[in-house]
Parts: sequence; C-alpha cells; structure tokens
Amino acid sequence: MSDTKPRVGFIGLGDQGAPIAQAIADGGYPLHVWARRPESLAVLDGHAFTAQPGIAELAAAVDIVGLCLREDADNLQVAVDGGLLANLRRGSVLVNHGTGLPQAARELARRAEPYGVEVVDAPVSGGHAVALARQLTTIAGGDARVVERLTPIFRTFSKEVIHVGPAGSGQYGKLFNNTLMMMNHQSVLEVMHLAQALELPIQPLLDVLRSGSASSFALQAIGPSITSANVHHLQPLELIDMQLFSGAVDALGDQAHEVIERAVGGARGLDELTAIVGA
Repeated sequence: MSDTKPRVGFIGLGDQGAPIAQAIADGGYPLHVWARRPESLAVLDGHAFTAQPGIAELAAAVDIVGLCLREDADNLQVAVDGGLLANLRRGSVLVNHGTGLPQAARELARRAEPYGVEVVDAPVSGGHAVALARQLTTIAGGDARVVERLTPIFRTFSKEVIHVGPAGSGQYGKLFNNTLMMMNHQSVLEVMHLAQALELPIQPLLDVLRSGSASSFALQAIGPSITSANVHHLQPLELIDMQLFSGAVDALGDQAHEVIERAVGGARGLDELTAIVGA
C-alpha cells in the first residue's frame, strides 16, 4: 500500500456502499470506516481497513470521506450534528454517493464551505450486482478540479466517471437516468401486453428485442438483475427515486407531469413485467 495515496474514510456499508468500500481498499487506498453498528463491518472481512470509534475520529484520520447513506437527512446528521465537518481538515473532501435531491447536495456544499471542505455529489448507477463487478457509473457534481482529484478513487469501482457540472448536477444526472429507465420499463410492459393479446410466444420475442435495435438496459435487466425474487424490494426504491425526481424538477410545474406519470407507471408495473417474462 502506497503512503502517497490519500486516506479515505467511509460511512454507509449497505448494498451499494459495501462493494464501493471494498473496491477502494483493494485499490490500495488506506481505508478508515465508522459504522453505527459494529457488526456492519463484517462486510469488509478480507479487505484492509481501520475501524474508527466515532465520526470525529474518522474525520481527523482522513483526507477524503465517502458517504453512502439512505437519505439526505442522514448526510446532514452525520456531517453537521455528528461532527464530521467540524473535525475534517481544511482542504478535505466530502463525497456523497447516495441518491438525493440536487437542492440538498447544494445545501451540504454550503454547510461545508465555512470549514474549507469541498463537497462532491457522486451518486452511482448500476445496482448491487454491477457494484460487485466494480462496473458502476459514477455521476459527479462539483468543482472540476476536485472531481479530477477523486477520479482515481472512483475508478476503483467504476467503469465510467462522468463530471456533469457544479454541485447538485450529479444528483440531476442520476435522477434523470433512473427516470428514463422507468419510462423504458413502462414501454416494455406495454409491448408485452400487446404480445400477450396476440398470444405470441414471449421468450422468443424477448430474444429478438434484447438482440435487436430495440434493446435497452431496462429490457436487459429484466431477468438478470430484476427478478420476481427481488422486485418487491426494488419497486419501493424506484418510487422513492420518482419522489426525488419530482422534487428536483418542481420548478418546471406541469411541464414534467407526463414524464413523471410514465416513469411511475413503469415502477408500479415492474412486478407484472417480471411475471410476464418469467423472470
């Protein structure tokens, strides 16, 4: 392990956060971790890391901190109430890998400014299986120089690192990506309804659609990544994403209504779609 590499802290070892933290450690970055429940650290067995007893101690030990928490409120709780910002050195970087509102990303950056801490919103796209394969797409919002500084770390778990723009832009990129995927699911469901009405064999038709010019990630994911076994876990998450998207584009008023309705329809129909294709 090279001593020249920045020390990276990480908080949030869930389905997405754990593979990211594992990849950072395996990339040779000194990894420091804090978890509210010590048993959560078991996901890092076999990977080099240092467990810290608290948020303040983690902040004091690192140059960069990654958060992969459930909600925007969790980020503020850890960063402000938990003392993360107050204990980071000036020039440190706080990275938010969770999905949330662009407005909240900008607020976190504003809260960090008096401490001399840079903030990058860098949600990831791809899901748990893609995270395990270290093939995520990282969508970054923030200062271009800071994103460039972070890119070698992001590449330990990403196939693509895309700098979208200033603070909040990463969240916009992630939410637009998820919204379009759900709209595509709605389109697939409508096509499958027509195929059923004509009593066409579904599996050969699926082979055509997946191999031909109609193919999309939304279509390819039904079966390998989205199945009848996990669809009832994924559906609520997609609907939460649509609530976030609705909040992110609230200033557009009714202009976004049709897009939101179609995407919500795709999320709600996901269980029916997996049943039709036998996933």
